[in-house]
Amino acid sequence: MPTNITMPALSPTMEEGNLAKWLVKEGDKVSSGDVIAEIETDKATMEVEAVDEGIVAKIVVPAGTEGVKVNAVIAILAIDGESAEAASSGGGAGSSDAKADDAVIGTVADAKNVNQRGDQRPAETASTGSGASAPASTSAPTSGDRVFASPLARRIAKDKGVDLSSVTGSGPHGRIVKTDVESFDVSVPPAAKSKASDAPQTSAAPVPAAAAKPASDESVLKLFAEGSYEKIPHDGMRKTIAKRLVESKQTVPHFYLSVDCELDALLALRKQLNAAAPTVKSEAGERPAYKLSVNDMVIKAMAGALKAVPNANVSWTETAMLKHKNADVGVAVSIDGGLITPIIRRADEKTLSAISNEMKDLAKRARSRKLKPEEYQGGTTAVSNLGMFGIKDFSAVINPPHATILAVGAGEERAVVKNGAVVVATVMTVTLSTDHRAVDGALGAELISAFKQLIENPMSMLV
Repeated sequence: MPTNITMPALSPTMEEGNLAKWLVKEGDKVSSGDVIAEIETDKATMEVEAVDEGIVAKIVVPAGTEGVKVNAVIAILAIDGESAEAASSGGGAGSSDAKADDAVIGTVADAKNVNQRGDQRPAETASTGSGASAPASTSAPTSGDRVFASPLARRIAKDKGVDLSSVTGSGPHGRIVKTDVESFDVSVPPAAKSKASDAPQTSAAPVPAAAAKPASDESVLKLFAEGSYEKIPHDGMRKTIAKRLVESKQTVPHFYLSVDCELDALLALRKQLNAAAPTVKSEAGERPAYKLSVNDMVIKAMAGALKAVPNANVSWTETAMLKHKNADVGVAVSIDGGLITPIIRRADEKTLSAISNEMKDLAKRARSRKLKPEEYQGGTTAVSNLGMFGIKDFSAVINPPHATILAVGAGEERAVVKNGAVVVATVMTVTLSTDHRAVDGALGAELISAFKQLIENPMSMLV
């Protein structure tokens, strides 16, 4: 019986993607784990691998197709000894025999469509021949049914000794993914799990407020003379940025706290540390093992502040406050056509040199759109630095599930008063944007004060 290969959801926000390249052709035999295609999302290009074996009977969506909806059929796989010709004629979106609910592809990174709460984003619709939408199944396979699971989930299940037929899949069409296996409790009988899974689920995602209707393209175009502009269609990244920022401003009650931080001690320590960096050999010859930037030290200080004020290291949901154990700091990186926020995980536990080298690698791969979803999804706070552009101060928009984001301005020489005398000091203004639902004014003030203390006494970041 033919199996439909569908467009996977590679991130929690993905609704459609571009089928950039097929790495197989019709008639090719594929095995579980074989990379078969490349999918472009709004943030990155992801390799996709087969999670079942068979013969590629038909490629439904050609390479280069843009705007392919999640769960749309993109190819047909012949399995169980069936001929490719029979599968090609009998399968597809219009066939009643094809297993439209058999999602048989996954990313090399196991799709990683897990949000900050650890919930799996279920697929909302499946493509059918009539164009109707069918809800995705999230129930565990019944006895005798074939179990659909990602390769990573299968490997983890094997290592843990977990019977996949007892696991309820939360991926598209009930597919078992990594988090399902990791959270599976082998001590609880399957019947009890089934009963628990039947309980109604409450969404923790905030419901966006009603938005004002935006001006139509036609009404805007009327304001400008024909030929006086170039119309550049929005790509997936720009659409996602616009959607998330609107939702953030509509649903998150922002408030802002600003402080001035003196940088002279930090700049002196940075110079001393860089001068003491050992050299390492590379293809380009010998180079310093690290070269610290002010932003590297800002990341470390923000992580240290969250650990010093743990009640501010939180995320808001409608049913509970998530208090994070780690300080995972996202860093805004400008890339062609948009913005992405790779994350330094456990930044409070890492040395400044480790943060510096990791940030350089993440920024480089971000600009070439080679980041994996787990490298930019989640995090507990973020840093946005426009100081290199000479911006003195600004306010950044919170990126949920974060409850805070720190906007960093330029360090500049200013006149300050010390011991009754006017002296010159290098000063940097930072502004903390805060989600008032999760962090109140006094708590936010405590957090930014802890940050200022670390920046102005940078030696404390080395111990």
